[in-house]
Amino acid sequence: MNIYDRLKKIRKLKTNIWLCLSIILAVSCSSSRKTYNPQYKYPPAELQADYSLFRHILESSHPSIYWYTTKDSMDYFFEQGFQTLHDSLTEIQFRDVLAYVISKLDCGHTSVKGSKAFNRYIDTASSLAFPFALKFWSDTMVISANLRRRDPLLQRGTIVTSINGYTAKALKDTLFNYITTDGYSMSGKYQSLSTGFAFANLYKNVIGLTDSFDIHYIDSMGFESQTYVKPYDFRADTMNKKTLSHGPPAKGSGKKKEKPTFYLSSVNLQLDTVMKTGFMTVTTFDRSNHLRKFFKNSFRELQENHIKNLIIDVRSNGGGDAGLSTLLTRYIADHKFKLADSLYTIKPPAEYKKYIQNGFWYGLLVSAVTRKGKDGKLHFRYFEKHYYSPKEKYHYDGQVFILIGGNSFSATTLFAGDLKGQKNVTLVGEETGGGYYGNTAWIIPDVTLPNTGLRFRLPRFRMVVSRDRLKNGRGILPDVWVLPTSEAIRDGIDFKAMKVRELISQQEALTSHDPENK
Repeated sequence: MNIYDRLKKIRKLKTNIWLCLSIILAVSCSSSRKTYNPQYKYPPAELQADYSLFRHILESSHPSIYWYTTKDSMDYFFEQGFQTLHDSLTEIQFRDVLAYVISKLDCGHTSVKGSKAFNRYIDTASSLAFPFALKFWSDTMVISANLRRRDPLLQRGTIVTSINGYTAKALKDTLFNYITTDGYSMSGKYQSLSTGFAFANLYKNVIGLTDSFDIHYIDSMGFESQTYVKPYDFRADTMNKKTLSHGPPAKGSGKKKEKPTFYLSSVNLQLDTVMKTGFMTVTTFDRSNHLRKFFKNSFRELQENHIKNLIIDVRSNGGGDAGLSTLLTRYIADHKFKLADSLYTIKPPAEYKKYIQNGFWYGLLVSAVTRKGKDGKLHFRYFEKHYYSPKEKYHYDGQVFILIGGNSFSATTLFAGDLKGQKNVTLVGEETGGGYYGNTAWIIPDVTLPNTGLRFRLPRFRMVVSRDRLKNGRGILPDVWVLPTSEAIRDGIDFKAMKVRELISQQEALTSHDPENK
C-alpha cells in the first residue's frame, strides 16, 4: 500500500470516528433533554455546598460586592439565604434563593442563569403560563400584551388594580427582590419587570400559578370590575409568535414623509428631509452589528442632507462594546473625555478558577492588560489615562435629543453620561437602569455550581466613570422627563418620541421669532 492509500485510509478512519462521536453526542444530548426533570429536588447537603461556593466566590472575586450594600448587610442576606436550604429544593426554587441574594448587591451585571440542562429542557417544554405582560410604573400596572388576543375585556392598555389580591405595589415590592439593577435605580427594575413577558415568568416562579386568576381592572367606562382568567396553556392553545411582542408598532405624528436611509436588525436611520430631522435607533453596541460602518455612513448622510436635529433612541440598548459606544460619543461630543477615572479588578483565589468560565484565559488577559496599583488592585491603566477626542470627519454639531429609559444600560450609560450637560444635547425620557457614577462589567464570565449546574454572572472590572460625579446610586436622569400613560400604551403611541418632536417644534418657533436668527 503506497503513502497516498495509507493517508486516504487514515482520513476515512478519522471521518468514521468523528461520525461515531457525533452520534454518541447527539444521543446523549437527546437523552439529557428527555431525562431532565424540573421537579427533581436536590438534597440539602448539595444545595448548601453550592450555596457556600456561590457566597465565597462573590466575597473573594466580585470587585464591587460592598459598593452599595455594606458588608454587615450582605452578611445578613447571605445568612438569610442559607437558612432556607434545610429542605430539598428544585432548580427553580434554588435559583430564586440565589436571585434574591444577588439582587442585594445592586449590580445589574450580576445575575443568575439556569443550568445548561434546564435551558435545553425549557426550549422544548410546553407548560402553563401567566397569560399577559404588564407595564409597571409607580403604583400602576397596565396590560401591554395578552396571549389571548381576542380577550374582550383585558386588552392592551387596560389598567389592572390587583391580581389574586396583590396590588401593583405588593407585586412590585415582592418581585423587585429578584431583579438586579445598578445602584438604586428603580427605573431599571420597573423596566425589567415590564420587558416582554418577564413579569409572567417571575410571577410563575416566585408567586406561583393558580387554577385561575382573580383580576380586578378598570373597565372602558372607568369603573373597577372583576373577572377570572385561566393560565395560558401552550399545549391546548394556538398562538402566533407575534403575540409575544410588545404590541403594535409605535405611532408618531408622522405628517411629513420620511426617507429610510439605513436599516439593520438592531440599528437604523431615517431622515425627514423636509423637517431636517434624523431619527437614529441603536438597540445594541454589540460588535457583530457592523456599527462602525453604520455610524460613519449615518453621520455622512446627516451632513450631506444638512440635518439640523438628530434623535437617538437608546431606550432598548442594554449595552455591549464600550469601544462602540465611545465611537458614537465622539461623533457628537464637543470636548475630550475619558472612559474611566478608575478601572480595576481583583484576582480570584486559584481554587475557584475551575468553576469560572474560561478562568485560565481570562487570567492571562487580565495579567496582560493590568498593573498592580498601590491599593493592591489590578488597574487597567490605559483606559484610566487615555482621553478621546471628538471626531473631525462627519462630526455632528446640530441639536441632539437622546431617548433614554430603564433598559438603557451598561455601555449605553457611558454614551449618554458623557454627553449629559452638553449645550446642544437634551436627554429625554426616564432614568437609566445603568449607573451614572459607574458600574461593574467588562469581562463577565459565568460561574457554574457543581452540584446543581446553576450559573451566575461574575463581572470582573469595577469602573468609576468620573470621581466628580455624585455617588448616589442613581442612573442618568433625563433633562426632560416623559412618563408612560395607559392611553399611550393602549394606542401604541411612542409618547417619548412625540415629546421630542414637540420640543423641536417649540425650538423652531422660538428661532423663527428671534431677530438675531433672521
